Order: sequence, then structure tokens, then C-alpha cells
Amino acid sequence: MGDRITTHFPPHVVDQWAGLGLDVAALFSAGSLGERMGVSVLEASPEKVIGTLPVEGNTQPYGLLHGGASAVLAETLGSVGAMLHAGPNKVAMGVDLNCTHHRAVRSGLVTGVATPAHTGRTSATYDITITDEAGKRVCTARLTCALRPAVSPRAADPGDAAPAS
Repeated sequence: MGDRITTHFPPHVVDQWAGLGLDVAALFSAGSLGERMGVSVLEASPEKVIGTLPVEGNTQPYGLLHGGASAVLAETLGSVGAMLHAGPNKVAMGVDLNCTHHRAVRSGLVTGVATPAHTGRTSATYDITITDEAGKRVCTARLTCALRPAVSPRAADPGDAAPAS
């Protein structure tokens, strides 16, 4: 977990987000939960997001990859794809995640690939396939995100809220 892996963004993605004063790699990462779990986003574009998760440290009591860990990987990858599709003026918020777990994994690294099933103006849905090191399907997931206008940091400042009456 300690080493931060650099995500590969295609040039058109870098250009779209350049000059906004944002840490794009941090914005399109797995966040603090994913960091604790060892999720790495390796490649990210609106058309495909690839990431990995170690089985070690993410198991349930029987020593198998926890289904919730697969869900974290799936939601991370689908959300990154939806955010990149939406662009810098919108935010993506997950509204539905479903996961079907096909086989158990006891060790190694699983890899997830998220591809768009629907990319619209107000929503985006991504299909996520998670496989083990032998390429066998471990989990199939689908994430739908609502795409909403981004709120400027100034507008989100709690000090700007009107007093309650």
C-alpha cells in the first residue's frame, strides 16, 4: 500500500483538466478508503478505467476476497470513468451499484476494467469486470452515477450558509 502508483491519463484528458489547479491524479484515485485497501487506478479515460486490488488484507473470515472489496474496486473504477465523462464542470455521484460474485479468490491481485454502458448528460453507467491473475472472472458489476453541476469551493463553504430561523 505505501507506494503511490501513477495513473496514466490520455493527452485529451490531461488537456481537459489542465489549468484548473486540481491534482488530477488525486481526484481520480480511490480516495482514502481505496488507499487503505490498496486500490490502484492504473489507466483512466472516459472510455476505459483499469485498476487493481490486492486480495491480501481484503478478505473475509474464510480467507477469501471479501465481496465488499470487489464492490469498492468496482465503484472506484466506474466513478472515475463517470467523472472523466462528465468533465470538470460536473460531479459524479454513485446512485446504484450491483455486483455478482462468480468465483472465490484467496491470494494475488485482482484487476478491474470499467467500460461505459451509457454516457449521457445527467447520468453515466459503467460495466465493470473483475478478474484474477489467471484472467478468470471473479465479479461482474454495474455502477450508475448521477451527473450534477459542480459546486464551487466558495459556495460550499459552511460559513456562507444563511442562519437557521
